[in-house]
Amino acid sequence: MPDMADDVALVERYLAHAQFEKRLAERTLALYRGDLLRLQALAAADKVALTAVQAHHMRRWMAQMHASGRSPRGIALITSGWRGFYTWLGREGWVKSHPLAGMRAPKSAKPLPKALNVDEAVQLAAFRQEAQDPWLQSRDAAMVELLYSSGLRVAELTGLDVQAGPQARGWIDMQDAQAHVLGKGSKRRSVPVGTQAMAALQAWLAWREQKLPAHAQSQQALFVGVRGTRLTSQAIWQRLRLRGVQAGINTPVHPHMLRHSFASHVLQSSGDLRAVQEMLGHANIGTTQIYTRLDYQHLAKAYDAAHPRAKRKSP
Repeated sequence: MPDMADDVALVERYLAHAQFEKRLAERTLALYRGDLLRLQALAAADKVALTAVQAHHMRRWMAQMHASGRSPRGIALITSGWRGFYTWLGREGWVKSHPLAGMRAPKSAKPLPKALNVDEAVQLAAFRQEAQDPWLQSRDAAMVELLYSSGLRVAELTGLDVQAGPQARGWIDMQDAQAHVLGKGSKRRSVPVGTQAMAALQAWLAWREQKLPAHAQSQQALFVGVRGTRLTSQAIWQRLRLRGVQAGINTPVHPHMLRHSFASHVLQSSGDLRAVQEMLGHANIGTTQIYTRLDYQHLAKAYDAAHPRAKRKSP
C-alpha cells in the first residue's frame, strides 16, 4: 500500500507553493485541491503512490472519467491541474518522468452550427413592420432572402455590386438568377438565387436610388446605408439581430446562422452533399459533412416526437 500520509503531505506542499509562490486565487486553489483529491483517490484505488504514477495509470483514469460521462473539456481541466502538480514534483526531484508527458485529454466534439428551423427562417424572411421606413425594410428583406436563398457568407454579401464590372468582387445576374461571389481564398463561385430572393432584390433595387445622397449616386455597392456607403459586416449583423428580435425569433440571429440554415435545409430536402459543398464554396467535403449531423439531429427530434415507442420507459 502507498503511504497515504506522504501523498497528502506532498499535495499540501504543492498547494502552499501555488498559493504563496504562484499567488493563485482562492477559487483556483479550491479547484486544484478538488482535482488533486480526485487524483489521490484514483491512485489509492490502484494501490500506487502519487510519486509512482505512470503514463498507463493516467490513460486508464482518463478513460474511466470519460466512460463515467465526464466531458472532454472537464477532463482537460482536471488533468491540467494534475500536470502542474507533476511538473512541480519533477522540479523538486520527487519524480524522474512526467506521467502526462505528450498525453492529451479526449477531443471535444465540435458543436453543431446553430440553424433556424424552416418555419423560423420563413418567419424571419417574411417579417414586415408597418411603422418601419420602407427603404430600410426593403433592403433588410433583400439581405435576409439572399443570405438564406444562396448561403452566402456575410463578407460575400457586403462585396456584391449592383452590376458586373472590372473591379467588382461580386454581383447578381438578374437575368440568370445567379449570385457571382468572391469567396475564401479569392475563389469565385456562382450560386443560384431563389424566386423569393429575386423578387426581394428587384424591390430593393427600385427603392435603392431614392435615398442615395448626390455624392453617392455612383456608388456601386448593392447594399448601402442611408449615407450611401457600402454596408459593413458589423452593420449587417446588427440589422439581422434586430430583425430577429422584432420577428419573434427566440434565438439571436446572425448572418452565418442563415448560411447554416440554407445548408441544412437544402441537404434535408435533396440529400446531395456534393451540391451543398459546391454552393457553400467549401474546399473540403469534410467541412460540409457537419450538416449531415444537423440533418440527423432533425430526424432524431422528429422520431422522438412522433414515434409511439421512441420514449418507451424501461419496465
